[in-house]
Amino acid sequence: MPGYAVEVEVTNRQRTVLEALVRTKHTSQQLAERCRIVLMSAEGLPNLHQAEVLGVDRQRIRRWRRRWDAAQEALVAAEQEGASDRDFEDLVVTLLSDEKRSGAPPTFSPEQVAAIIALACEPPADSGLPVSHWTPPELVREAVKRGIVKSISPRQVDRFLARRGFGRTSRSTG
Repeated sequence: MPGYAVEVEVTNRQRTVLEALVRTKHTSQQLAERCRIVLMSAEGLPNLHQAEVLGVDRQRIRRWRRRWDAAQEALVAAEQEGASDRDFEDLVVTLLSDEKRSGAPPTFSPEQVAAIIALACEPPADSGLPVSHWTPPELVREAVKRGIVKSISPRQVDRFLARRGFGRTSRSTG
């Protein structure tokens, strides 16, 4: 139904934890923003106003209102069961954290990436190549030849090197 926003309730203990998380300099900006959303929602501020104040889209406000509301029963139960301050804070942080996302596992292990980086640090002449600098295609051929990987694209090798500050390997220096 348009115009309907989930009502957010915050107990005194929840408010104390949320406000402390907003103030603590070790809290990530993402978590602090989510705490502000919950606090502003509890004050009855409309989604549009919150979105403008925080510089985010209304969907984000709706998402965190709903997540907080859905967890309210568990939060109150933890309070009633006498959860320690640390445990209660951990519960709030977990609630306001990203949910696990599905996705493909990494194609290359950290060991494989490290071996490719190490290979790129070797002179190509050590591998019998008559060149002074590696190119991504040459690195691919040598990595496959040495059994580091079964296959990999030159572009992926270039990305590995670029992420580690080696710059673009395929650029000409002429």
